[in-house]
Amino acid sequence: MTVQFSSHVLLPASMTRALGFTLLVLPLLLVGLACQSPDDAGSAAADTTDAIPFTKEGRLTFLQDGDSTVTIDLEIADTDSARERGMMQRTGFPNDRSGMLFPFDEEQPQSFWMANTPVALDIIFADADSQIVNIAKYTTPFSNERYGSDAPAQYVVEVPAGFADSHGLLEGDRIRWRRVE
Repeated sequence: MTVQFSSHVLLPASMTRALGFTLLVLPLLLVGLACQSPDDAGSAAADTTDAIPFTKEGRLTFLQDGDSTVTIDLEIADTDSARERGMMQRTGFPNDRSGMLFPFDEEQPQSFWMANTPVALDIIFADADSQIVNIAKYTTPFSNERYGSDAPAQYVVEVPAGFADSHGLLEGDRIRWRRVE
């Protein structure tokens, strides 16, 4: 079977279907590319835009032998819904000197998971005396693995993966935090 166009060119039906499909799909692809931002065209790993904006609510300092090693801006997850959400739906922190603090009402074993978290983290567990009891480093994004405290903890700090190694944080170090106005 052939189809005749007004230019008097005869094409097989299979070519006509392929041409019709191409003419139908090509505009959709072009519109999609035109709507793509320059950032989308690059690597997805380079995207550090937060889906949920970071709100600076505090400052936290890490201490070794009583001396300050590094201070970060904090978002404080102090409600059940904020604790449950954590870093879910976020692709990172605004910079490498920011993190999220989870203060709990009492010291007890804590457990975190990364099921809906698209960014690797270091998770730092500290007891009621603000001493770091353990650090889960380089957690796996979107993982169902549970990362828990090795001892009872009252505070949990999430920072970008590699932060603990970059700043030499160790078990036994301490944290000191405060809210900001």
